[in-house]
Amino acid sequence: MQSEYMFQLLKQMKDGDQQAFHAMYDATYQDVYRTVSFLVDHPQDREDVMNEIYMQMWTSLANYDTNRPFHFWLHGLVIRQVQRFRVKRWRRFRIFERIRAFAREESHWDQPSVLMDGTNQMISQAIHKLTDKQRTVIILRFFHDYTLEEIATLLDIPLGTVKSRCHAGIQALRKNIWNLPPERMEKINDY
Repeated sequence: MQSEYMFQLLKQMKDGDQQAFHAMYDATYQDVYRTVSFLVDHPQDREDVMNEIYMQMWTSLANYDTNRPFHFWLHGLVIRQVQRFRVKRWRRFRIFERIRAFAREESHWDQPSVLMDGTNQMISQAIHKLTDKQRTVIILRFFHDYTLEEIATLLDIPLGTVKSRCHAGIQALRKNIWNLPPERMEKINDY
């Protein structure tokens, strides 16, 4: 039912229907924002990335193969836009590093209801401590249930690299979450 609805929206969007685009935006925004929130630290940067994702969706819709799952294609757009953002950010950093010391701002949880829906704050904070590469693999694997092979395809990297990042990410999460008091472990295991 849901996928048929999405398929109809996609067909209408391909015909240039802006109302269908708004309906698609409403149907996918929370899932996309949640993923972007785990991959991009600063709230203003998240909004920029979100705008780029939906702009890219609109412009590249003609390239979408309707035989492939829509969410897989959408998550591919998300990952590519986050990677582009990181490249831009790195270039910006290199330009300004001579002028001033770069101080990373703390993550701001501006929309906790979106971020914490179905997650535990302790796990979210531990995920934000991972490297960007580990965090991307962990989010795709455990929040979107992609197989390791699908993640390798999405990120365009070898399967062994995905396994390595996933293993290292899980080890880092265990290390960060291990010191929790026992009463907190039950909540985390509910996730």
